[in-house]
Amino acid sequence: MIKEKLADVQSMRDNRNISIDKVGVRGVRYPISLLDRSKKRQHTIADINMYVLLPSSFKGTHMSRFIEILNENKDCIDIRNIDKIISLMRKKLNAKKAYIELNFTYFIEKKAPVSKIKSLMSYDCKVEALGDEHHKTTILSVTVPITSLCPCSKEISEYGAHNQRGKTVVSVEFGSMVWIEEIVKIAESSASCEIYSLLKRPDEKYVTEKAYNNPVFVEDIARNIAIKLQKDKRIKHFSIEVENFESIHNHNAYAFIAR
Repeated sequence: MIKEKLADVQSMRDNRNISIDKVGVRGVRYPISLLDRSKKRQHTIADINMYVLLPSSFKGTHMSRFIEILNENKDCIDIRNIDKIISLMRKKLNAKKAYIELNFTYFIEKKAPVSKIKSLMSYDCKVEALGDEHHKTTILSVTVPITSLCPCSKEISEYGAHNQRGKTVVSVEFGSMVWIEEIVKIAESSASCEIYSLLKRPDEKYVTEKAYNNPVFVEDIARNIAIKLQKDKRIKHFSIEVENFESIHNHNAYAFIAR
């Protein structure tokens, strides 16, 4: 039986002389495996975006090959082998540069501060990687919910002070492995108090008093995180976003640092 040879339209020449910076697939939901500092391995679902640089002479890229690469590596997709996947994308798609983004939820088991009851906290994370023949970059971003208590409110009030929930987004470009748990700890320890999924009354008393005794502005939180990241030699560059969802204002407070 003679197989019919089908036209490869994507590989045909394009004469408009315009390269495309990123072309590929978005919103691919796929299971991934992550290193878990305490339990060694954690499985979750990621929303994945994959792109390559398309030269001006190519009409299009082969979209199916992105999914083929995921399928070929389905048992070992994690932060440690992102460089391997980037290299495969470049090779299989004949591209000079490749990009991948993984957005996923990571879970950490936490003990309540007094009752020691265990519960799971979820953290939104993103891994972005890009690479060409000479250089590869991997960036880990972790969104960490926090509590902050206003220093000004505490100073001017006869009793009480307004506090609110906020969030930090810590992004780090690293050379050697940085644990998600480490980023979470740095962010939580830089705020008035950390947040828990499950608290009993003794725990609520503890976190309320801890926040009251540790008032911080968004500026304080951002600087506290920056000082800790600057000391870590594994981290090449970082950015920090802090946003408080203000409880007595009709706006949010925000701070940003990049180094």
